[in-house]
Amino acid sequence: MAFCVILTNIYIFLIPITFFFVVQSLLCLTCFGSYENLTSPTSSTPCKRRRNLPLPPASSIHSETLFDRADDFLDAQDVEDTNPATKFQSMDASISSQVTDIEVITEEEFNDIRNSTIGWADNTWEDDIGENDSWHPEMEMDDGSSSEEEEMMGEDSECSDDSDIDYVPYLCVRTGGALQKSKWLDTLPAVGLEETVHDIDDGHNSSEVIPPLPEKTQVLCKEDIIGQPASIVYHSCLKQLAQYLVVPIPKCNTKDPVTDAECGALRPFEVKITSRGTSVVVEWICHQGHSVWRWNSQPTLKYGMHAGDFMLSSNSLLSGNNYGKVALLFKFMNLGILHRTTFFKIQDAYCVDAIEDYWDDKRSAIITRLKSKDGVVALGDGRMDSPGFSAQYCTYTTMDNDSKEIISIVNIDKRETQKNSVIMEKEAFIWTFETLHQEIRLQEFCTDAHSQISALFNPTKGRFKDSGVRHTLDIWHGSKNLGKKIHAAGLRKGCSILLTWSKEICNHFWYCCKTAQNTYQFGDMWTGLLHHVQGEHEWALCCCEHGPLSADREKGWIQSDSEVFQLLSEIVLDEHWLKNVEKFLSFRSTAELESFHNHILMYASKRFSFSPPVYKARTLLAALDYNHHVHRPVKRKADG
Repeated sequence: MAFCVILTNIYIFLIPITFFFVVQSLLCLTCFGSYENLTSPTSSTPCKRRRNLPLPPASSIHSETLFDRADDFLDAQDVEDTNPATKFQSMDASISSQVTDIEVITEEEFNDIRNSTIGWADNTWEDDIGENDSWHPEMEMDDGSSSEEEEMMGEDSECSDDSDIDYVPYLCVRTGGALQKSKWLDTLPAVGLEETVHDIDDGHNSSEVIPPLPEKTQVLCKEDIIGQPASIVYHSCLKQLAQYLVVPIPKCNTKDPVTDAECGALRPFEVKITSRGTSVVVEWICHQGHSVWRWNSQPTLKYGMHAGDFMLSSNSLLSGNNYGKVALLFKFMNLGILHRTTFFKIQDAYCVDAIEDYWDDKRSAIITRLKSKDGVVALGDGRMDSPGFSAQYCTYTTMDNDSKEIISIVNIDKRETQKNSVIMEKEAFIWTFETLHQEIRLQEFCTDAHSQISALFNPTKGRFKDSGVRHTLDIWHGSKNLGKKIHAAGLRKGCSILLTWSKEICNHFWYCCKTAQNTYQFGDMWTGLLHHVQGEHEWALCCCEHGPLSADREKGWIQSDSEVFQLLSEIVLDEHWLKNVEKFLSFRSTAELESFHNHILMYASKRFSFSPPVYKARTLLAALDYNHHVHRPVKRKADG
């Protein structure tokens, strides 16, 4: 009878044991699956439990650790020390002694439910295991049982084995206990003591430290934009970069203006790229249409102006370009550019005055140096801003003859002369002469053969007759005017031979002005030209100073009784011409000014119109550029 009672109790007890057996096996499979990504072969992580607790739910039941099952598949001695390091040492010693006798099995075989057994233990089993070892049926006892149940258990504790009270043996489920082979420990991945398992970041961790967004870049000094490298960026490449990078903003913080509630829309945010002038703005927009963050490709100046717009406007002026050409270039390249009005506003507000101030500083240094000289020889010439007779501006430039530096630039608008462009050069010269005469000691002022300017130095009624400054004429312009007269006479019928003599006559004038010391000596040398063209090289007062002539020249002599000789005599002996000869004897040339006028075309082309302030700034830029490079050596050809 007692045997039947025992079998009945075992049958009743095996029902919950069977359920736990299935759950425990499944959890073992799960635990071994989680080990596959770990690499430490010398340690494992035991699961913590408490005794005398009710049976936990299936999701919270943990399988045995490797230490709990070590005595089933290894003939190792019981370990009393619970220190993990001591367990590792004893386990390694046991494994090393039996490594040749152990056959490796797979994890599937070891974890199979059919290879698991129920373990029985005596009273000493409880002492050999700790709080963190495998589950046993004692955990099914409820710690929160009522006092009545405790009294009943106390009264029945004295009953014999043949009583109806359930007996709870020490049982545990042992994975792989029915296998004849042993599991080799090195094949089981385990977690090392030095390793840490981190939770997977879901991207919305409340404890995540969000770095602050960078503030808008501003220009605080000139070094922030001058000399800083820049590049052309295509929007497609910029959008690719913006979408790849994640802004450090987990959610939209835009607040409703009425309810003051935050939007809270989570990322990813939509990337929107917009062109604004020469810059591009990248904007991150949430699903509700709010702007989460805005990034500008250019730093901003004090009043919100983009640095690229400012640099384009100012450097277009400094480099001699104009808005039309730059805008056409940007249009062909499909680049953003600021509006024409903004372009000129930036130039007028920031560039024109700065250029004038810089020119005044540089010019003051030159004038200060020239004040120490006893006499200054100045070269002057005028330039119109457009070809023909439709000029709007006249620029009169003055150069120091010794240093070849520009010392004065005066711009005259046609509206300042009652829209009479004929007298603009004269008015510009008057302003120039009066200013320089007060600043430095002018000794000589050389100009071209402009009749209005020559009249200002007329010894009887000229405006500057008492200035004490000698007015001279440019030898190059004198030779050019002489050549024009000879060319006009040679176009007459039967006078074409003068065209063959034009070059020699101009060269003779150049030689006479260069060697003659006074007007009398010039007259003797100059009138000898009439003897030379007839083939007569010696006469009563003088003779030719040239060497042997070529044979082809012998055929081109001019007869003294011909009409050609008469026309040539009128040109050579012209009284008005001889009266101004004295102004050519200083042998001054304004050829350097002609080179500078050609340099102005780089900054102020005659094919484009400019406002008065911008035109003045462009001419001053040309002067600054010219003075900066005037002392560079002249470029020579290979032959010197």
